[in-house]
Amino acid sequence: MPPPEVEGGRVRQKMRTRRQILTAAASLIASGSRPTVADAADAADVSRRTAYRYFPTQAKLLTEAALEGLRVPMEAVLAAAPAGASLGDVEARVTALIDKMQSLAVVHEQLLRTMIHETVLERSPATPMRRGTRRIDWLDSAVKPLQTSLSPSAYDRLVSALALCGGIEALLVLRDVRGLSERDAIDVSIWAARAIVRQTEAEAAADGRSAARGAKSPDAASTRQKRSR
Repeated sequence: MPPPEVEGGRVRQKMRTRRQILTAAASLIASGSRPTVADAADAADVSRRTAYRYFPTQAKLLTEAALEGLRVPMEAVLAAAPAGASLGDVEARVTALIDKMQSLAVVHEQLLRTMIHETVLERSPATPMRRGTRRIDWLDSAVKPLQTSLSPSAYDRLVSALALCGGIEALLVLRDVRGLSERDAIDVSIWAARAIVRQTEAEAAADGRSAARGAKSPDAASTRQKRSR
């Protein structure tokens, strides 16, 4: 068994190779083509056999490349949004994030629908497949200042609830089930995300007031006891 540092080096190398292929594929997509796995391998200067180990089908490559291509614009949106810790600043970041996320989901709708199709087919109860980790990272960055005023469970619930407002899954419900236009679907996603942030903040404030009253009650009881003597 190789030592941990050797194994860690292999993992990092695999991640670099995978990213290299995705970067090449995203560049080809941006130029207007629909690259095959072989095309991406050639552009990345990686052997085709290696590329097929990471992406056995063109659909997998295209969907992952499309998602990887979202990283730069999404991070740019967060960087341009207000950086403060006030509720207004957090709402502004969430609004900008969901707006951009859903607008890009519309642009890449067909590829993302393919991703949903493939991951649902491959999912099994024994080996559940996680998707959307990029989304969680972006949302966590947007609402991070609220972490200090929330319990760990309340903060996790906030991020989980916001995850329902962004991505292709929300778009599918609003477009396919509700029949909304693209713009209306985006606007509803933004409204829901803002409502979740406000409700979370309101609950935190209510809990703080309740805790403050609880902290005062023993003193008040003690004062009443002294007066009755």
